[in-house]
Amino acid sequence: MSLATIDSYRPATEPAIAPAPAPASTPSRLRAVPEGTEARGFALYVGIDEQKALDAGTDLSEIVTALKRLAAELVPGAESYAAVALAPVGAGGRDVDVVRLALQDPAALAKHRQAAPAEPAAEPRGGVVIDISRKRVQLDGEVAPLTYKEFELLQFLVLREGRTIDRGEIIATLWADGAGDDIPNERTIDVHVRRLRAKLGAYEDIVRTVRGAGYRFDRHADVAIRWASTPSPDLF
Repeated sequence: MSLATIDSYRPATEPAIAPAPAPASTPSRLRAVPEGTEARGFALYVGIDEQKALDAGTDLSEIVTALKRLAAELVPGAESYAAVALAPVGAGGRDVDVVRLALQDPAALAKHRQAAPAEPAAEPRGGVVIDISRKRVQLDGEVAPLTYKEFELLQFLVLREGRTIDRGEIIATLWADGAGDDIPNERTIDVHVRRLRAKLGAYEDIVRTVRGAGYRFDRHADVAIRWASTPSPDLF
């Protein structure tokens, strides 16, 4: 029998051999992440002033919205948070450096401290010192026992000095990432403010209650505010 005849007796189709399963991929590890920790997100500092955005036919809000949309498209369900960095009008320096300082980037702060001339230690003084850079409040030289949320509430009002803020705006900003039962109602905000004012003691009137409208921070002669660089209210 010829080879051609033998070939004619082969099955029309031969059973397919399943390919070997691909080895499970291991996610690449960022070099900056130490062992025993995991990356949970990242910060992207973007240096664009309002005029540059306008010259390009857009504005900062549109840029933020586009970046948030891109993150959601790449990773559905990804959470994002943005804050705007403020600087005095006419301040020099690269935009991105101003942003990193204003938003408390540790590396930028360390570099800034190394470059800054040493300042003599300030003499102890009475009154209120609201230290934004260290997130603490001193009353007559003693650190006030504010919780993290109480300081956030005070800082929120300080950054909007002189403006009456309604309870809804406070909830929408300070509890923007909350879920379900974690989000307070307007009556709960009154409780938070009452506890904050109690811890401010004799200086409680720096947080004013504007009846029927909300709350306002009023600066007095005995109130000092310390910034790391420039205030950075959360506007997005």
